[in-house]
Amino acid sequence: MECRKDCHSLSLILLGIISITTSMLLQVDGQTINVGLLYESTNSGMEKIFQKAIDDANESNEISQLSAVTTAITPGNAFETSKKLCKMLRSSVIAVFGPSTTLPAAHAISICDAKELPFMDTRWDFSVQLPTINLHPHPTQLAVALRDLVITLGWRGFTILYETGEYLSIVNELLKLYGTNGPVVTLRRYELDINGDYRNVLRRVKKSDDFSIVVVGSIETLPELLSQLLQVGIMNDEYRYVIGNLDLQTIDLEPYQYGDVNITGFRLVSPENQRVMEILKSLDGNEEASFQNVSCPMSVNMALAYDGVQLLAETTKYVNFRPVQLNCNDNESWEKGFTLINYMKSLSISGITGELKFDNQGLRTDFQLDTIELTSSGLSKIGTWSSSQGFSINRKPIQNSFEVDNRSLVNKTFVVITALTDPYGMLKETPAKLEGNDRFEGFGIDLIAELGSKLGFNFVFKIQEDSKYGSLDPVTGKWNGMILEIIEGRADLGITDLTMTSDRESGVDFTIPFMNLGIAILYKKPVTEPPKLFSFMLPFSGEVWLLLGLAYFGVSVSLFVLGRLSAAEWDNPYPCIEDPTVLTNQFSFANSLWFTVGALFQQGSEIAPKGLSTRVVGSVWWFFTIILVSSYTANLAAFLTVESVSSPIENVEDLAAGKGNVKYGAKRGGSTFTFFQEANYPTYQKIYEFMKDNPQYMTTTNNEGVERVEKENYAFFMESTSIEYVVERKCTLGQVGSLLDEKGYGIAMRKNSPYRDVLSLAILELQEQGVLAKMKTKWWKEKRGGGACSQDDGNSQASELGMPNLGGVFFVLFVGCILASLIGVCEWILSIYFTAQENKVPFKIVFRDEFKFVMQCSGNTKAVKYPKISRSSSSSECSYGSSGFKSKRSSESIDSIPMENWDDSRVHNYHSEYEKSHK
Repeated sequence: MECRKDCHSLSLILLGIISITTSMLLQVDGQTINVGLLYESTNSGMEKIFQKAIDDANESNEISQLSAVTTAITPGNAFETSKKLCKMLRSSVIAVFGPSTTLPAAHAISICDAKELPFMDTRWDFSVQLPTINLHPHPTQLAVALRDLVITLGWRGFTILYETGEYLSIVNELLKLYGTNGPVVTLRRYELDINGDYRNVLRRVKKSDDFSIVVVGSIETLPELLSQLLQVGIMNDEYRYVIGNLDLQTIDLEPYQYGDVNITGFRLVSPENQRVMEILKSLDGNEEASFQNVSCPMSVNMALAYDGVQLLAETTKYVNFRPVQLNCNDNESWEKGFTLINYMKSLSISGITGELKFDNQGLRTDFQLDTIELTSSGLSKIGTWSSSQGFSINRKPIQNSFEVDNRSLVNKTFVVITALTDPYGMLKETPAKLEGNDRFEGFGIDLIAELGSKLGFNFVFKIQEDSKYGSLDPVTGKWNGMILEIIEGRADLGITDLTMTSDRESGVDFTIPFMNLGIAILYKKPVTEPPKLFSFMLPFSGEVWLLLGLAYFGVSVSLFVLGRLSAAEWDNPYPCIEDPTVLTNQFSFANSLWFTVGALFQQGSEIAPKGLSTRVVGSVWWFFTIILVSSYTANLAAFLTVESVSSPIENVEDLAAGKGNVKYGAKRGGSTFTFFQEANYPTYQKIYEFMKDNPQYMTTTNNEGVERVEKENYAFFMESTSIEYVVERKCTLGQVGSLLDEKGYGIAMRKNSPYRDVLSLAILELQEQGVLAKMKTKWWKEKRGGGACSQDDGNSQASELGMPNLGGVFFVLFVGCILASLIGVCEWILSIYFTAQENKVPFKIVFRDEFKFVMQCSGNTKAVKYPKISRSSSSSECSYGSSGFKSKRSSESIDSIPMENWDDSRVHNYHSEYEKSHK
């Protein structure tokens, strides 16, 4: 039972396969498939290329053969078009390629719609519906391409010249893309006046301030428009044109090639395409014909008709249909027409107009256009535009200067390659969506803008994604980075912090330097040392302090010796004794030390020298201390307020010697690394060996190196100008040592470029005018956080002194007080001890009495507990003369009576004795 079911299923599958195969083989009944073409009688090339497309399609189609049914019509005659199309339908055509003019095409589409017959349209049109398939790129995408080109060229405002109302649709799409914040756009319609020309509107354009013009119109009127633009006087080096027609390459532009006018446009058909060249040669009958960079006779309609035939031929391989005769006078239609159209829209083939494919609405929105520019040698491709990737410029390299007849930069458009390196090229920090050149800012961007404004050229910036500037591989001999882009013609100019080196000079040319610099070391700023405890001693060196101590001790000894030698220094200790038995000298060794230290601290003492020798020594010491103390005071303020700093490295020699265990590196493959690699100086060679043996310390970008300096014990070699930029924003970093070399930054261009001298002269003029200096101040000290680390704020004040600065003084005071207290206690105890010994009294009793007296903390008198007994029993008299008291023998000696025991009666007795002696 199961076997029967399986056999039955297999039979059905085989029957289906046989049926499909038979239908495919018999789908045309062995007849030729007719394809119709309605073309204007003035366009004989359309019939030729249509027949060429049929022949080429038949060569690759083994299932069916196509046959061309062509009919010429009068341009613009809709009635004739309808009549001839109805006649063509009786030929069993499966598709119709319609006329290129608007009104006849509209009638043809209406008839094909009624009969459900595929209509292959090659015009640009916004409204596409079944059974029409439009091979032309959709106008909305053309508007996007025009906008991208205008943005890339950097136009701030422009005028749109449009021909008729049908082109307002593309103009409207273009305006909608800008929005309210876009550039100022002026709309002007050019149409024939009663005199049959466009000069009236062109004169108004000339009187306006717009020098940038977008032209949107038909290719039939464009030659006359350009001719009258030349006649009016606005087809010169001051004006720039963008032509919004894909057939620009089909007209003769030779009259405008040598007028320095900038004309830019798009083309869908490239004469550089090998297949296009073969088709044109076969149509022309001359196999040696060349159409590259000159007017190309193949229009967009012709190319789209060729690709349309290939698409139709490819569809016939997969769709089962039978051609039928149709009659415009009945209501019958072809039931397979919509099927054929839908299948064509699902296919994707490669044609001479690029990849031919459609979106889900049947619109051709994914395509690529060549961007072309008029030069002295004709139309030249300068880039491409695609709906997926946008606009990109890719010029052909100039092989030598003799290829350029006109070296003027006016209205030329250059691709300028740069890298996102602060502050030479940066993305703008703005929430608004920016496109083209408006996305970038920086020193290099401003410099190119200044040169462009001065010399009249346009520019388009391109970013070097890998941030490599360019170095030569010694093994392969190949360049990389920005230098490679310039050499291979993908960029015209290169600007960033691009160092001019001998290696790079061998591959490209440079302008004169726009900035001079050298290699330096970026490292952390020296760390501020904390104030030392004895910072008050810093004004004098250790040697001075030592000599000061020796001088103090030496002067003290001198006073002591001279005081003992000088008779004037020996005094009577008892003024009342006329003939003293002993003399005293005030300059004991302790008093000599005290006198000297009092003078040193400018406080003086109760001791005054009397002898000539001691006075000379004292005077000299006083002079010495005045100078010394004044010098100390003057220098002390600076040492207490100025902070000391320290750094493990001071120059490149310290770095190479490994001081502070500081690691270092440079940008990998940059000119700085090359400098150390080629240097002959031993220190630099040592640094190169370290970097070569330790690739982990090398960086990809300068920003990476700066980050490592901030976070690690790491030094980074980079250009001094970049260091200046960094230290203005990162206050913890600074430059160490002096410059290691001298070099410059220049604008790179292809070897033997004819524009080198012109650009160099313009840079020199900008330097003389101070423009470059202003630009550097702007981007180094003003923009993007510049000036944040500036120390000169105009309100600098002396730093206040805190305990870290003056702590040593307090420490000396504290230690001195403690030392004095210890000495006082020791003296007190010794005094108690000697008193107890002399008076035969226990030490404990004397200590107790003295301790009680000290603890009272009041009173200025102290009773003598143990008075001394006079050694003389004879009386003495004391008379008072001009020289004071004079002693006479008396029963009681004055010096034997303690002062505490003197009372009024004893004083009265002394006065009485004095009065008696004078009577």
